[in-house]
Amino acid sequence: MNIALMSHDNKKDLMVQFCTAYAGILSRHHIYATNTTGHMVSEATGLQVHCFLSYAHGGSQQIGARIAYNEFDLVLFFNDPSNESMAGDVAYISRLCDQNNIPFASNIATAEVLVLGLARGDLDWRLIVNPASNRPIA
Repeated sequence: MNIALMSHDNKKDLMVQFCTAYAGILSRHHIYATNTTGHMVSEATGLQVHCFLSYAHGGSQQIGARIAYNEFDLVLFFNDPSNESMAGDVAYISRLCDQNNIPFASNIATAEVLVLGLARGDLDWRLIVNPASNRPIA
């Protein structure tokens, strides 16, 4: 499955810790991320991560466009709720996920439930909705 990772600056270390803890599960899937988050995760875990542009250069829009085309099966966006200037980004990504029935987590608690469900096969219905999800995004 194709998984997108995004995180606000104050949550990047948490994303790295999360991906380190669940590297065994994540390694069986195609991982994509905004530039800084992706490089941090890749360096810390050894996971192969396709990096889009950084947030400041349009990485969230690149991921958003692929969500709109239903190319992702799971989106993990660790939100910093104390940074209100970034609230629009989370709402934008969340709304796109809702429109395409793509599981979305904005915090570590929800992300853990989704990743454990992914490991159990609870998200295999995405293979029917998005048959291309077992292939990497070009």
